Amino acid sequence: MDFLTGNIRQIYFKYLSAAFGSALITSIYSIVDMAMVGQYHGPEGSAALAVVAPIWNIIYSLGLLMGIGGSVLFSSIRGREGNKARHSNEYFTASVIGSLVLALLVWAVIIFGDEVLLTFFGASGDTMRLARAYVQPIKPAVPFFLFNQMLAAYLRSDKNPSLATAAVLSGGIFNVFGDYFFVFACDMGAYGAGLATAIGSGISFLVMLTHFLSKKNTLRLVRPSHLLGKIGKISVAGFSTFFIDVAMGILTIFFNRQIMIYLDSNALAVYGVIVNISTFAQCCAYSVGQASQPIISTNFGAGRWTRIRQTLRYALGTTAFFSLFWTAASLGLPNLFIRIFMNPTPEVLEIAPFIIRCYGLSFLLMPLNVFSTYYFQAVMRPQNAFIVSVARGFVVSGILIFLLPAVFAPNAIWLSMPAAEFLTALYVLRTMRAVTQKETK
Repeated sequence: MDFLTGNIRQIYFKYLSAAFGSALITSIYSIVDMAMVGQYHGPEGSAALAVVAPIWNIIYSLGLLMGIGGSVLFSSIRGREGNKARHSNEYFTASVIGSLVLALLVWAVIIFGDEVLLTFFGASGDTMRLARAYVQPIKPAVPFFLFNQMLAAYLRSDKNPSLATAAVLSGGIFNVFGDYFFVFACDMGAYGAGLATAIGSGISFLVMLTHFLSKKNTLRLVRPSHLLGKIGKISVAGFSTFFIDVAMGILTIFFNRQIMIYLDSNALAVYGVIVNISTFAQCCAYSVGQASQPIISTNFGAGRWTRIRQTLRYALGTTAFFSLFWTAASLGLPNLFIRIFMNPTPEVLEIAPFIIRCYGLSFLLMPLNVFSTYYFQAVMRPQNAFIVSVARGFVVSGILIFLLPAVFAPNAIWLSMPAAEFLTALYVLRTMRAVTQKETK
């Protein structure tokens, strides 16, 4: 399908289905792990994986930094210069080199500093023991997780979204069955969940590499001019998407520490479940951004704003659907989520409905805010994307996480994210409308 001349509706929904499947299975890695470990170890297992969550956020976000940032520039160049442009592959090569450097750095930190990291993220006692057991088999596979995120973004821009989905799906399916086999059949517990996840990531990586053997592949490794400059441009273009995932880790740290100050380990176990629900909801928003980004970027390079507006309408309609779905599920089925992710105690079941319903109000505006960063990046407005990602992911949300329980009641902490998403959405709607109207005049 041609981004510049093809039917926008058909292209968008084809890419949405592929991106949704990819994002859904990516989130299943952590969600199935949480469910299996929670069922095996109880609330302590759920709390342990809540502590591990920031490590995933760091790894995935670095892959998105190189992947989304580079593929936005790649697609924009293709829109201006065509598919044979060597210039676009200089950015692909720079993304590969940047990903390799980042993977090696993260690899070293996690291999040698996992205990320090987990302590900083709030682990102690049994939570530390289970968290380290889960991380142990993942250590050798760290680069796979980062490269999978980077390659998936480029496969979508190279018009092969189905392979990106197939790759993630194959690893995800193995992870689901591998979790059950290693955790329960082999009686490995948290270690078994980590082992299944590590093997699944390796399978996904190998499947993605088959793109480079196909006839439709136009990605090439070339000698890039001004490598550091290109990596810098990629980092600027991809920073907002990168920070969204980093922010999930930062907010998890903030929540973990505040919960243990004002509440207790039962509340932390419930928050571990919320992390996974939020991951699902945020991955749905990612799918909208990832489906529309290559279409918008390519048409932006060609100056075709009519097609950009058409894509935007489909994207906003999809975010509205996901918003209503996840908000309704959180309000209506709180204890169902709890039973999925752990073998709960009566105390957990008593406090969970209030916590999940309060936090779940944030899902009403989260998909819009997350999608907006992809949109602003695709139309080369990184400063607007930066403001959105930093405001909702760190500044506004961080202030409210510390302020609300201190000024009001401890349970006010659960309203910090709904308030942060609302304030961010006010900026998003005003700015998105202003940017789109200005560019189309």
